[in-house]
Amino acid sequence: MSVFERYLTVWVLGCIVAGVALGHFFSGLFATIGNIELAQVNLPVAILVWLMIIPMLVKIDFASLHRVKDHWRGIGVTLFVNWAIKPFSMALLGWLFIGNLFRPYLPGEQISSYIAGLIILAAAPCTAMVFVWSHLTKGEPHFTLSQVALNDVLMVFAFAPIVGVLLGMAAISVPWETLLLSVLLYIVVPVIVAQAIRRMVRGRGGQGALDRLMKALGPVSIIALLATLVLLFAFQGERILAQPLVIALIAVPILIQVYLNSGLAYVLNRWAGEMHCVAGPSALIGASNFFELAVATAISLFGIESGAALATVVGVLIEVPVMLSVVRIVNASKGWYERGSAVRSRLVSHGSRSTLQSR
Repeated sequence: MSVFERYLTVWVLGCIVAGVALGHFFSGLFATIGNIELAQVNLPVAILVWLMIIPMLVKIDFASLHRVKDHWRGIGVTLFVNWAIKPFSMALLGWLFIGNLFRPYLPGEQISSYIAGLIILAAAPCTAMVFVWSHLTKGEPHFTLSQVALNDVLMVFAFAPIVGVLLGMAAISVPWETLLLSVLLYIVVPVIVAQAIRRMVRGRGGQGALDRLMKALGPVSIIALLATLVLLFAFQGERILAQPLVIALIAVPILIQVYLNSGLAYVLNRWAGEMHCVAGPSALIGASNFFELAVATAISLFGIESGAALATVVGVLIEVPVMLSVVRIVNASKGWYERGSAVRSRLVSHGSRSTLQSR
């Protein structure tokens, strides 16, 4: 992990302080920035989101999709958790905790908006940081790459319908034009641009040039993310400081969702007999979120000062420490995982094939 990635939570906390201070002393300036919109999309935020997302998508090689069949069990488990469980479990947790248990302690006018932000956060599977988590668990790199590429393709078609349905079920008004525009701006266009850059650089300088470009672009994504957070907290930081409990309460369903879905994916992979080097990244992909997309979508749909935007920012705040704790659990439980009968039989079969090939 780079220094930026390792201390992302620290940088986020710094952005909270900076954003609140700037919003207090330069309120007129940030009010002007907040009004620079096109079809309810804040243009400064849109530019920052492109700077966040495009460098991450340059890493994705969609040609790797043909490797999906090599680890079909792990792919199947991750898709099931990402698309059939995670958004719906988060909607349920949001309703239970934010809509009911914590309702007396939260601003009443923002309850629905907080729940909407949680749903948007859970509906976007992680793209970039997954490569870091996979590396830390000694994950199978081809599985991680093919899974992320497949998720990116599915996001183009599934993100808007799932978000729209769940927001509708929660009785939250869905501006479909803005939602579809968000998918176009923050998924389709970045994917096209990133793949064009990838093909051009690789065509001119080979894989070495592409590796150098990805290394150089890494800090750009994080810096753009932090600049976006400064904007968010410049708009609503003082309200948050007046009610600091809000952050802690919003974090509760996010934490439960991470451990619930990572645990479910991990256990299902063990039951299916998938090897640990696939189960680890599968569990982490199943639990983490594409928070850059979530932040941008929440701002587009509900505004930069909304509870939805704040809820997605809380996801950014806890992402690194929580996912690192999942990494530790996955690594520490490898012995238990490989004692599973289905996994053990696959390991024996894999070892036998390797012996025959060496002969």
